[in-house]
Amino acid sequence: MTIDDHSGAHARLHQGGHQPPRDCPVCGDVLKVTRLGCDSCGTELSGRFAGCPYCSLPAHDRKMLGVFLTSRGNMKEFARELGVSYPTARVRYAELLSRLGIEDAGAVDASPASVDREDVLRQLAAGELDLDEATELLQ
Repeated sequence: MTIDDHSGAHARLHQGGHQPPRDCPVCGDVLKVTRLGCDSCGTELSGRFAGCPYCSLPAHDRKMLGVFLTSRGNMKEFARELGVSYPTARVRYAELLSRLGIEDAGAVDASPASVDREDVLRQLAAGELDLDEATELLQ
């Protein structure tokens, strides 16, 4: 598989370019990057290069990751940007981490019943949650 230099590929992906396939169309195994090329000078490198786990995410997951990063990890802001409740945002984030292989989705039970009362009160005091969100989490 050939992938252009980082800046060119990055620009094309953000300009509506095509994302390379993640899986082999013949056997279904994960494809490895084995060739890189530079559009500017024509230089090509061959070898076995580490893939980017974030690049293989579907577009909606990359968008959700972008929303999380722009909200600076603030779950209240993340939930508001997604247009979902705080507990739903926590579940979606846990599922994203699971898809990235960072954390098992079952390890983080983001249901309101599993929310730590002290943590909710701390977030309320810090202004990370409003009274309605805190009440919903504690019920």
